[in-house]
Amino acid sequence: MKKFRKVLDGLTTSSPGGGTMGSPSCGSAAGTPTTAPTPKEIDVQETLVSENFQLCKTVRHGFPYQPTALAFDPVQKILAIGSRSGGVRILGRPGVDCFCQHESGAAVLQLQFLINEGALVTACADDTLHLWNLRQRRPAILHSLKFNRERITFCHLPFQSKWLYVGTERGNTHIVNIESFILSGYVIMWNKAIELSTKTHPGPVVHLSDSPKDEGKLLVGFESGTIVQWDLRAKKADFRIYYDEAIHSVSWHHEGKQFMCSHSDGSLTLWNLRNTSKPVQVTFPHGKIQKDGRKESCKPILKVDYKTSRNSEPFVIFSGGLSYDKAGRRPTLTIMHGKAITVLEMDYPIVEFMTLCETPYNNEVQDPFAVVVLLEKDLIVVDLTQSNFPVFENPYPMDIHESPVTCTAYFADCPPDIIPVLYSIGAKHKKTGYSQKEWPVSGGMWTLGSHTYPEIIITGHADGSIKFWDASAITLQMLYKLKTSKVFEKPKPSEGRAAELVDEDPFAVQMVSWCPQSRIFCVVGISAHIILYRFSKYDANTQIVSLEVRLQCESEDVISPSENENNPCFSEPHSGSHSPQPHHQHPASPGGGTPEGVKDSALCLKVKDRVVRVPPGYQAELVIQLPWMDGEPPQQISSLDINSAYGLLAFGNCNGLAVVDYLQKTILLCMSTLDLYGAADPYQRLTRSPRRNRQSTSGLTELSDNQQSVDMERSKSPTSDHVNGHCTSPTSQPCSAGKPRIPMGPEGPRLARRGPGRPPFRKAQSAACMEISLPVSHTEESRENSFSRSRSSSVSSIDRDTKEAITTLQFGESYGRKSDALPTPCLWVGTSLGVILVIPMSIPTDQDERMEEPVTIGPSGAVLMLKGSVLRFGFLDCMGALIQSPYEVWRDLNAPEDPDRPRKRKLVHYSPSSSQDTCGEGHLAIVCSERQAKVFLMPSQSCLFVHNITESSFVLRADVVSVCNSVCLACFCANGHVMTLSLPSLRPLMDVSYLPLTDMRIARTFCFTNGGQALYLSSPTEIQRITYSQEMYDNLQEMLGELFTPIETPEAQNRGFLKGFFGGNAHTFDREELFGEAAAGKASRSLAQHIPGQAGVEGMKVAASGAVGELARARIALDERGQRLGELEERTALMMTSAETFSKHAHELMLKCKDKKWYQF
Repeated sequence: MKKFRKVLDGLTTSSPGGGTMGSPSCGSAAGTPTTAPTPKEIDVQETLVSENFQLCKTVRHGFPYQPTALAFDPVQKILAIGSRSGGVRILGRPGVDCFCQHESGAAVLQLQFLINEGALVTACADDTLHLWNLRQRRPAILHSLKFNRERITFCHLPFQSKWLYVGTERGNTHIVNIESFILSGYVIMWNKAIELSTKTHPGPVVHLSDSPKDEGKLLVGFESGTIVQWDLRAKKADFRIYYDEAIHSVSWHHEGKQFMCSHSDGSLTLWNLRNTSKPVQVTFPHGKIQKDGRKESCKPILKVDYKTSRNSEPFVIFSGGLSYDKAGRRPTLTIMHGKAITVLEMDYPIVEFMTLCETPYNNEVQDPFAVVVLLEKDLIVVDLTQSNFPVFENPYPMDIHESPVTCTAYFADCPPDIIPVLYSIGAKHKKTGYSQKEWPVSGGMWTLGSHTYPEIIITGHADGSIKFWDASAITLQMLYKLKTSKVFEKPKPSEGRAAELVDEDPFAVQMVSWCPQSRIFCVVGISAHIILYRFSKYDANTQIVSLEVRLQCESEDVISPSENENNPCFSEPHSGSHSPQPHHQHPASPGGGTPEGVKDSALCLKVKDRVVRVPPGYQAELVIQLPWMDGEPPQQISSLDINSAYGLLAFGNCNGLAVVDYLQKTILLCMSTLDLYGAADPYQRLTRSPRRNRQSTSGLTELSDNQQSVDMERSKSPTSDHVNGHCTSPTSQPCSAGKPRIPMGPEGPRLARRGPGRPPFRKAQSAACMEISLPVSHTEESRENSFSRSRSSSVSSIDRDTKEAITTLQFGESYGRKSDALPTPCLWVGTSLGVILVIPMSIPTDQDERMEEPVTIGPSGAVLMLKGSVLRFGFLDCMGALIQSPYEVWRDLNAPEDPDRPRKRKLVHYSPSSSQDTCGEGHLAIVCSERQAKVFLMPSQSCLFVHNITESSFVLRADVVSVCNSVCLACFCANGHVMTLSLPSLRPLMDVSYLPLTDMRIARTFCFTNGGQALYLSSPTEIQRITYSQEMYDNLQEMLGELFTPIETPEAQNRGFLKGFFGGNAHTFDREELFGEAAAGKASRSLAQHIPGQAGVEGMKVAASGAVGELARARIALDERGQRLGELEERTALMMTSAETFSKHAHELMLKCKDKKWYQF
């Protein structure tokens, strides 16, 4: 099939028509760059080779998505969280954050730390146990054990034991040797555990725990309500409890004389070992007695912890148990301390909780000090040492998903002063009321590595908020939060056209543009709005200027069959120009009403038109909005660029391009894409089919059935098609013949505006429009994956032949025409049809003139072409060095005036070459599209190199980045490949199949940055950072934190002579003697299969040394313990010898005196 497809591609692929500048060499095969004769003056020494690149994951930030399990090591003080996708996050002190992934992807059911041993056991939903070695910076699996015939339901590992108890769905309990990961022959069968007279199966094992009083007694809880204490030595049941309510959890009193159970009817039962015929106490903590005398029904108590305290009453902590009658109540954690009952309401359902205690020994007073509560979308820790139970301030970035992330931006090697400035502003708005104690999860070690530089990650969210994160040294810390919704009045659904636009997230952020040097920040929102922010350390009273830009066809553009049979669809309005008409080109009328003659115009959002007090930080200066036209919403903005040196902002959508002077608050350019070409249009566009009725140019439509089928058919291939030699993107397909693609009646295609709540039909989009339009998703992640489902950039098939979206924009010093001798400010424009336009501009250089004289934009100069939708531009000088865009040095406009130092604009321009002598020789322009990359020499516009990146897929993200003191082109494809190309020769340096299949979330959030790094949203709540640099890969071990630190295990408290004498002989219990192969024999081979760890060679060496060290330390600990026990035995033997001697002497004295009379003494 692949060969056949290649033949078809060869038949349909031909070079675009002659006369077009820079037409691609389509004869070149994919993966082989085509070169043209290189001019003598370009002599670039490329230093990058494939050995400079290595792709690997570095660190994952955020809250684990869909968590399922929780564990805590009380000695090492590290926390583990398992997830439904098979991931495990291990957290310690800030900086100690590790992510592990089970290859099977099976959900993690339970986690068990080998306390203070540097190991973790995970039980997964595929009935496999895994042993992870945590004594290395990147944990590896040492052993796995796959159960074949039984399903795992519960695991229990006693402290300082090497035998793991495993309960199954059949009710059996197996025992696994942790060191060898082999099953013991000792099995507690369910039918032996219960009485023979019992006729029903007790159900799965839901609880296992050893008695604090005697380690040789194992408490087994079955789901049906049966509880059995099994004597491991005697291999029989000590007692059996049959309760008529299902059991969810069991918790011991530390003395081992009582235990508490939680049940499905919302009750807690307390049992005493002296009398197991009935519970000592039955309580319904949240069940009130009704008028008829009966208890109201309650929800199950899913877990209970019964913890004793040395200085106060015991704690009973449980989740659930609320009454059914109060619908809509939030999930709760209840803390019963003596007679006081505290109910803590949670924002999300409780997955698991764990009480943190001072001691790891279960037979000592527990003294709980905190409760870790794992929620579905949050992790909180409650301080139990204070009566009001405050929560600890979470040091991890667990709130990335506070509102769904809709876009990301990544900036490496930022100006060093920007992070402290943002942090100082953001720190003023931090919440208060947290516990004053230190975060209790404080294990591991992390030091700031030597290979660190300032990095910032920006996330945009569905509620319109923007978060700035300090991402330096592979950590993540919140710096500053900006709410873009504060710029607008609160939307009222009853007002105007906005009433028809039922949108959950009208402020959702679509893309951001940030200049770290000038601190100018630009936000593009889902409601076709752009907000320009400036940074200030001072608060200010400001009035936001608002501009309306009508970047869409006028309603009068409808053409009749007789008038315009052979003209383009953008028919000429009365003014003689067929460009969309701007509104409010001057600041004299900011944000005004609708002009006369324009019908039915409304804005999606209303900007605050009064003077507002803004705090220090980012302060809005200008809002640009696209209004509704003819009852249709505006098209989403698909591209944006801002340049602080020029004072200009450019943006475009599928209708055209607009350029705004944000210093003078005027609109300089507002044109349809067709008008930008002028006479240089490289495509022979066909006419639109005649129609009578007005037709929507917006995507807020629902297509008729016949049209749906056509779009469905076309959505099967989201890549560009080759039609008549022209490379097109699916957002804008020219017809291959003069016939319309869809059958139509005399009225034209039937289109109906979407009513409230009706989702628009979506088709697959090319990479160019992935930021514009996201597909409707019906999964539980739909809100995160398609935040813009109420808008669509897709247009009806009849309009698609003329829609050409502006997909990328870039300001820079360049050459607009071949005849230019010196570079001038230019705007590079890329479209979804693979066309590049270079628009020269004339900008006044003097500061006073710049504020008064207009900026003039000349007609488009160069028109270049390549396959697929244009994604990215980059510029190199003739020595191969990256040319940065010019910028303005930041100045605080709200700072007090200093007469000695007036605030003047200070601009930084990079010359097109590192040498001033060659500044007139031109520069190299790198252009990357969905399909190929090209390098042009400017101003001659000759194509030096061409590389067809992919034929079977399309590029989602591309960037010109600096790596190892050089530059390369980094690309991420829809098929999951990450590749790098050398510059300027476009030699492939790396091509790795990184992700097997990409989804819309990854496509929307993947971004590259300098230093060989990239990131994407791996789940709706987590950011995954990766590196493709060999240098960073080599230094990664140094940058990661240590999970395991050598800590001496705390000694058990002295139990006292009487407690030791009367409290059972727990210390004489030898598990090895019972469970070892010599005593118990071998388990059935068919029951479970041992799988050795699949770690790498180096990982295996480290893991092996870690395991050997672990065993050695365990043996040393056992030797020390044995030595102490030996000393105790010696002292006991001496006492016994002394007692025997005393008894002997007493007996001899008794015999001597037995026959004597009283008077003989």
